[in-house]
Amino acid sequence: MVEVGWPAPDFTLPDQDGHKVSLEDLRGKRTVLVFYPLDFSPVCTDQLNVYNEVLAELEAEGVQMYGVSVDSAYAHNAFQKHVGIRIPLLADFHPKAALAKAYGFYDERWGSSARALALIGPDLTIEWIHRSPSALEIPGANLIFDAVRAHAGTR
Repeated sequence: MVEVGWPAPDFTLPDQDGHKVSLEDLRGKRTVLVFYPLDFSPVCTDQLNVYNEVLAELEAEGVQMYGVSVDSAYAHNAFQKHVGIRIPLLADFHPKAALAKAYGFYDERWGSSARALALIGPDLTIEWIHRSPSALEIPGANLIFDAVRAHAGTR
């Protein structure tokens, strides 16, 4: 499992529209990666709806957010449209869960990511990590804002 202060694991994943997003694309920005188990599940839908409601506030603070799950880009596209969220969704689909595994967030029992958050700084180092004790426990948006504000002005 990665730790605060370490370089963020490298990746290139397609988003819901099939466009490639790489770690290097995040350089110079503060980014929250939202690891969640699966599209269309009730708890994941609730979680992404909560974050979608505060997305404009995060963006006003210079933060970008990406959802990450083991679903395909096609499933992400349908999910994003169905739920009506603006958060870009990255497909950690093939090789399955490579990014979740790199972070130590892969849950072998369920074949999906654990529910976790990672704040990546503008220099691509990990500034903060939160892993929910249960897949049913949604990390509140307040945790994200607290982490972002704690690192404001750094790096």
